[in-house]
Amino acid sequence: MKYFTKLFLPLFLTFDFACASEQLLLIESNDFNTTHAVLTRYESRADSYVQVGEQIPVNLGRNGLAWGLGESGFKGKAGEPLKQEGDGRSPAGIFTISRAFGYAAQFKTKMPYIQADAALICVDDSQSDDYNTILDRNESDSPKSFEWMKREDDLYKIGLVIEHNSVGKKGAGSCIFFHIQKSEDAPTAGCTAMREEDLNTIMTWLDPAKKPIVVQIPRSYCSQAESLYRGIHCPVK
Repeated sequence: MKYFTKLFLPLFLTFDFACASEQLLLIESNDFNTTHAVLTRYESRADSYVQVGEQIPVNLGRNGLAWGLGESGFKGKAGEPLKQEGDGRSPAGIFTISRAFGYAAQFKTKMPYIQADAALICVDDSQSDDYNTILDRNESDSPKSFEWMKREDDLYKIGLVIEHNSVGKKGAGSCIFFHIQKSEDAPTAGCTAMREEDLNTIMTWLDPAKKPIVVQIPRSYCSQAESLYRGIHCPVK
């Protein structure tokens, strides 16, 4: 979770990055404040993206979306929410997918995989040097706040690490994942959640050699997304 990234740069600056990804997950919500969204998978073929499989319903943060720290690409507007620690919003923007995780020792995925054992944590204490880092608790700097990666409710039985705030900017939000939903209508604390079978499908499909990314946006930014990634189409409602 540690790259240098910038937000709200002009669209043309992201052309090389956009073309480099051969797998794309488009997540579109009605607006910044809704807790539900639709996920569509795409693969790059020739000069365009082509939809793969059916659309998947997902749940967002309890307060909707806020612009996060990821790859540059979208030009946000003044007054729109910016992701902060504990705000209950999922990050909007463009993000790489770096790793898979789960409780089992192994999982059928091509993505780098880490087992979430009883000692694994993700640090959400913004004053910690390990902020926004997944590591063994015994190797941490004793943060005041963290979350266990092996939960009693099994929401992290399988999951994906979304590279939001890779530089660990203090207070900008941490520990962003795709994980199993608590229920059909249950929002998250800031991640993106879905049914276990849908998450399993995505994790099996992803290939790190294809540099998979997530594009998570409110519908008002669909035209920008469609300009960046030829062939994708936001769902019409």
